Amino acid sequence: MTGSRSCAQCGTVFTPRREHARFCSAECRIRWNRDHLTDSVAEERALEWSLAGMRDITERLAACRPEDAAVAFSAVAEAVWWVTIIDARLIRQYMDSYEAVLAAQDPAQRAMVEGTLAGLRYVRNQTTSETISGEFISPPTGAKGYGVPANWHWNRIAEPPLDHLPDDVRSWERTRYQEYEAWLAGHVVGDVFQRATGFLDRTATRVASVARALVFLH
Repeated sequence: MTGSRSCAQCGTVFTPRREHARFCSAECRIRWNRDHLTDSVAEERALEWSLAGMRDITERLAACRPEDAAVAFSAVAEAVWWVTIIDARLIRQYMDSYEAVLAAQDPAQRAMVEGTLAGLRYVRNQTTSETISGEFISPPTGAKGYGVPANWHWNRIAEPPLDHLPDDVRSWERTRYQEYEAWLAGHVVGDVFQRATGFLDRTATRVASVARALVFLH
């Protein structure tokens, strides 16, 4: 499913298990972080700021009642952007915590979380951070007006042509599309974001806990 890439720390060619993985081992990731992330406190604050932005937009999805569908498209696109950016950051910088939180869940829950995040990456790659196509989301059938965007649902969509993409990119994108169909299509927008943000919040909490433990040990 995945193509090979070179480790950002040692240069070893490896096959990544995750889309955003940059290192061939935990040791290489730790060494790279020590060399490049000189202010761990600033990094943690930046993550907290990002999480606050994610929570704000996902809460607004359940509160605002747009008079124009374009407002709903824009709000959902922003939520997708925040979730996928934070997910990628946690994978790149805090993989141990990320994997530990996943491992603590039962197999079905883990599959749902990983599939949901992959499906949201598919949406991100097919849209922009400013708006989302009406192809992806629709208001509830029979609803008066547009209602709150959190109550909209994700649509089933045809797989886009991928032959123009390089083999490894095409493989990732096809997998993301399949996860979209499995975990987003037919589901309520708010439920999907609740799954994703719940996992990201738990992972960030573990990151903070590990950081405090390291400070105590030193």
